[in-house]
Amino acid sequence: MEPKRIREGYLVKKGSVFNTWKAMWVVLLEDGIEFYKKKSDNSPKGMIPLKGSTLTSPCQDFGKRMFVFKITTTKQQDHFFQAAFLEERDAWVRDIKKAIKCIEGGQKFARRSTRRSIRLPETIDLGALYMSMKDTEKGVKELNLEKDKKIFNHCFTGNCVIDWLVSNKSVRNRQEGLMIASSLLNEGYLQPAGDLSKNAADGIAENPFLDNPDAFYYFPDSGFFCEENSSDDDVILKEEFRGVIIKQGCLLKQGHRRKNWKVRKFVLREDPAYLHYYDPAGGEDPLGAIHLRGCVVTSVESNPDGKKNEEENLFEIITADEIHYLLQAATPKERTEWIKAIQVASRTGK
Repeated sequence: MEPKRIREGYLVKKGSVFNTWKAMWVVLLEDGIEFYKKKSDNSPKGMIPLKGSTLTSPCQDFGKRMFVFKITTTKQQDHFFQAAFLEERDAWVRDIKKAIKCIEGGQKFARRSTRRSIRLPETIDLGALYMSMKDTEKGVKELNLEKDKKIFNHCFTGNCVIDWLVSNKSVRNRQEGLMIASSLLNEGYLQPAGDLSKNAADGIAENPFLDNPDAFYYFPDSGFFCEENSSDDDVILKEEFRGVIIKQGCLLKQGHRRKNWKVRKFVLREDPAYLHYYDPAGGEDPLGAIHLRGCVVTSVESNPDGKKNEEENLFEIITADEIHYLLQAATPKERTEWIKAIQVASRTGK
């Protein structure tokens, strides 16, 4: 019997010979990880055995790269993978850790586990806590804060985080809240914004997280940016990044000139509604932006250029300016989710 497929999708992988990062189609099996140059390939470019391997997450080996995790094999070979966003990284890490544990215990991988019976009552699930904090109604409120003639967008203060933890009964007191907030910061669930919080995170203060109204923080990929004394043109340019991120992930995009397909990381924002796409292997600046106001998005059942396409799950965005973008999801479900999310964003009216 072939090993069971546990998880698959696009991740960016660091080359083992050259220090290049490339998007790969990665498949997690019960006993190993296979990675392919593209999803339609029949044979993998490489395979990483999980037996005896260890996993490190978050991996801080690359300062400018977020959401990286490392797998070290029994032969002391390091393999680095980068996810598109935090929740995606954590989902891969959870499943890989569980697969390694199942191999060690001679068990079959199963989604339902008995973790509750071995979890200590005082143990806090930082991933679940982070998702609660990001809840748009009951979570920590993102604000536009001003300090030293700078505007910090999509931010919140350190004392607001502790207030929320205490009022939400996630901790018993502010001192315990400070410990949990520091753990969230160290794990990458929170990011410092501004000199005060950055200096504390770098070890200058006694605690990496500050219970302070002047210490600013933000959620990764939340749309945060800081602006000061900018021209009117800069303000207009940044307007498209003000929207809250409602969906993100990797898709295949067809080029307008060569009609070739490349993996791109897409970030969907609403109010104003924009779909930005990036090189998943690196780069903070987007390669392009699709303004979604008044757009039409539909599924495509066959490749419109007439060429044979090994995979389906195509969909098309036609902007108000009649620019066509052809995209490809990994599965029919993913295509449906993207179409629905884009349709919702396009109705924000900006």
